Amino acid sequence: MFDIILWPFKWIVSLILTGFHSLFTALGMDPASGVTWTLAIIGLTLVMRTLTIPLFLKQIKSMRGMQELQPEMAKLQAKYKGKTDQLSRQAMAQEQMELYKRTGANPLSSCLPIIVQMPIFFGLFQVLRGVPAAAAAGEGILMLPADLVKQFNDSYIFQAPLFSTMMQPGNGNHFATILIAAVLVVFMSITQFITMKQLSAKNMSDSAKESPMYRQQQMMLYIFPIIFAVSGINFPIGVLIYWTISNLWSMGQQWWVIRNNPTPGSQAERELNARRAAKGLPPVGKTKEQHEREQEELRERANRGQRVQPVGKKRQKQQNRRK
Repeated sequence: MFDIILWPFKWIVSLILTGFHSLFTALGMDPASGVTWTLAIIGLTLVMRTLTIPLFLKQIKSMRGMQELQPEMAKLQAKYKGKTDQLSRQAMAQEQMELYKRTGANPLSSCLPIIVQMPIFFGLFQVLRGVPAAAAAGEGILMLPADLVKQFNDSYIFQAPLFSTMMQPGNGNHFATILIAAVLVVFMSITQFITMKQLSAKNMSDSAKESPMYRQQQMMLYIFPIIFAVSGINFPIGVLIYWTISNLWSMGQQWWVIRNNPTPGSQAERELNARRAAKGLPPVGKTKEQHEREQEELRERANRGQRVQPVGKKRQKQQNRRK
């Protein structure tokens, strides 16, 4: 059943790999080189991440909505604290759904880019794991013809086959395969950690950092990289390359969004406003006229606070004696 579900995604993976391999071969690269096949895998990654950009934007919007409603969620939890009866649970769930609807937040939206990529991830996994058997039988793999499967099977990156894993080094240099796979597992885990850390370090408001959701995110910040590190020992080198490049894409994409369109009230927004102020621009979300009017009001308040207060005759005599 799992193979039947993955069949369309294996077909897509094999088609894109064949297309990029043909492109790089046409540009003069060696068709049997591991570098050519590695670039084809990177091309597959870039295509998939480009297609998931709308989902990424939806993810960012939903996460901001979740952050904005955290104070309301805290009040709601306090309201129903200790109430375990069926009616109270239903009322709390209904009020939560109304909060999600009003803010446009969806707890599942934060997982959409990863969820969409997983079928392609497993499709690539299945294609790579099937290369040795298909090459030995002289068969193709869906859109990968038999001659390309044979070239794929005979290609190496630093003496390691792209379909090999730490636990199954294949027909390459075993030490080189284990070393390269280990380095990629570590790099994949580190980039996964940095990608998740980006969102919580600067792009969350101060109120959101005091919420239970922030504490849960901090916990997952360390759990997810560990899960990937442990499971990565069974991933083919080609899959490790795919996931690492995908993490690097996420890092760059999030950096751009956080820098140019940060969450209101976050450290990133304060830094953006400081950069805008240095260029003579108003803060985010305000026109130049609004900003100038606010600055004028602040100056007037400061001047009123510095105005000399009237002194009574008795106090004036005391001040004169001191002089």
